[in-house]
Amino acid sequence: MASQEIEALSGALARLPGLGPRSARRAVLWLVKNREQALPALLEALDAVSETLVECATCGNVDTRNPCGICADVKRDAKAICVVEDVADVWALDRARLFQGRYHVLGGRLSALDGVGPEDLNIAGLLERVADGRVDEVVLAMNATLEGQTTAHYLAERLEPHNLRITQLAHGLPVGGELDYLDEGTLAQALRARRPV
Repeated sequence: MASQEIEALSGALARLPGLGPRSARRAVLWLVKNREQALPALLEALDAVSETLVECATCGNVDTRNPCGICADVKRDAKAICVVEDVADVWALDRARLFQGRYHVLGGRLSALDGVGPEDLNIAGLLERVADGRVDEVVLAMNATLEGQTTAHYLAERLEPHNLRITQLAHGLPVGGELDYLDEGTLAQALRARRPV
């Protein structure tokens, strides 16, 4: 029987995505066995992130600086913006190193069932970014779900008055799939085969 503190740690880890109760207990056991080296490093990393983590005012990405490293990178193509639902999607796409433009995080997707409307997403920020005419292409990289596709169609309608190319990731992503769980080969193919909306 573990102490209340160990059970509390296990419960906190079990709430993380991808970790269930058994995986969390295994992680806690590993941390306990390796506490001399693992715990101080983990605590230091968590403390550093909690003190410096900010949301990028430009794109909505999460980083330790504002603007984030992607928005501040002068080598990136400022004329292309890839719109995603969540920060995890930015990280998944950028990990593949296939898109050299900038990103825009909506903070979710339209969902009538969940009560998420356009005013709940960072759509105004996207429209502001394309309003000056310096953006040539907006890639709609929504998840291949009904809500994701609804969001893409809504954005395409809102972006249509602007003089830019609107594309979306190619179909072929698994229906119901989420970008964060796809391998780099699938992401590469989807980016290469993007098409106008």
